[in-house]
Amino acid sequence: MAQLFEVHPDNPHARLLKQAASLLAGGGVLAVPTDSSYALACRLDDKAAADTLRRIRGIDDKHHLTLLCRDLSELANYARVDNRQYRLLKAATPGPYAFILEASKEVPRRVSHPSRKTIGLRVPEHRALQMLLTLHGAPLLATTLIPRDQTEPLNDASAIRSLFEHQLAGVIDAGACHQQPTTVIDLTAMQAGGEPAVLRLGRGDVARLGL
Repeated sequence: MAQLFEVHPDNPHARLLKQAASLLAGGGVLAVPTDSSYALACRLDDKAAADTLRRIRGIDDKHHLTLLCRDLSELANYARVDNRQYRLLKAATPGPYAFILEASKEVPRRVSHPSRKTIGLRVPEHRALQMLLTLHGAPLLATTLIPRDQTEPLNDASAIRSLFEHQLAGVIDAGACHQQPTTVIDLTAMQAGGEPAVLRLGRGDVARLGL
């Protein structure tokens, strides 16, 4: 059964999140709170965990997964970013946005888009998730927690645990999240002088970014 870690959203207890981080280190998939909805997350370098994450979510390798990064400098290690892209990223992070960028060599090919060689990247603002990323010491591979054959993300930790109790290693309960996914923006065209493309409108306000 999935372990439940109840933490305060603004002042999370490090001891509990260390236990959650140990489940990630052991190859587990967690349900984690973000500043939009809950997400599924696992280690970037664990193929079996990534396969489990995709299976729970009901997606194939053509669906963009997202790297959850602690800050913008860490994000830049996993994507090729020019000056125009960097300025937009700086204005939007941390926050409820995911950006599609060209993956760097640090990203395993099996988790980038198979034909475009791109990856989603995000710097979340949620304090419990930020602490988990710090304790884990590296970005996490993630996707919005939308159950198979449904269209809305889940935002209640108890319901998530009941639904996926035999598939998840743990659930971090920091209270209900916003029941909106991230806003997804494709920045890849900017490297050739093009403009950002909004692929999904979610909680992130595109007007804040001048889009």
